[in-house]
Amino acid sequence: MIECKNITKEYNNALGSIPILKGLTFKIEDGEFVAIIGPSGSGKSTLMNILGALDTPSSGEYLLDAKNISDFSDDDLAVIRNKKIGFVFQSFNLLARSTVMRNVTLPLIYGEYSKEERERIARKSLADAGLDEKYYYNLSNQLSGGQMQRVAIARALVNNPSLILADEPTGNLDTKTGEIVLSTFGALNREQHHTIILITHEKEVAEHADRIISIRDGNIIDDYKVRG
Repeated sequence: MIECKNITKEYNNALGSIPILKGLTFKIEDGEFVAIIGPSGSGKSTLMNILGALDTPSSGEYLLDAKNISDFSDDDLAVIRNKKIGFVFQSFNLLARSTVMRNVTLPLIYGEYSKEERERIARKSLADAGLDEKYYYNLSNQLSGGQMQRVAIARALVNNPSLILADEPTGNLDTKTGEIVLSTFGALNREQHHTIILITHEKEVAEHADRIISIRDGNIIDDYKVRG
């Protein structure tokens, strides 16, 4: 699914060029559950932005589904983000005064779906994310943190993406709720066969994945299987 070939990323400021990623090369196969771990400043967030087609590398090649998207136009990258990638963030990014159903159906509005089809797809995604049906018409600001993260996962699933990127998805959750959310990702990987990339700075969180890629100072320092 993913192949990165000597990916670099640099940012320029008044003092010159600052290297963030320093020639990363790795592959992620279709259906893998991979954690990318590193401390603050390691480059993992920059790498996530590239993997999520939110940014492009300074040099090197990023292949998604065997297509080199490193030099795609902004419009082409927007299509990839909408059709191929589902995002789950630490801060949930939900519309606070909108219902759960409204939040989850929102990505489908730009497709050729009837209102009934949008609701049917949203209901399936919410069920896959493990949210109880009694909350579907609550406002999102009436939910607990764990419930909001389940809504965010459901929203990421509605376009049936081949890749789910989760950026510190348990960062705003207590330990018990975080474990439940991570178990949901595991089930989505095993049962729905989604490729999942989990970005984290916590080893305990990373160990829920089947493989861990460890990054420090813009370099891959380790890449190993946890299980499988």
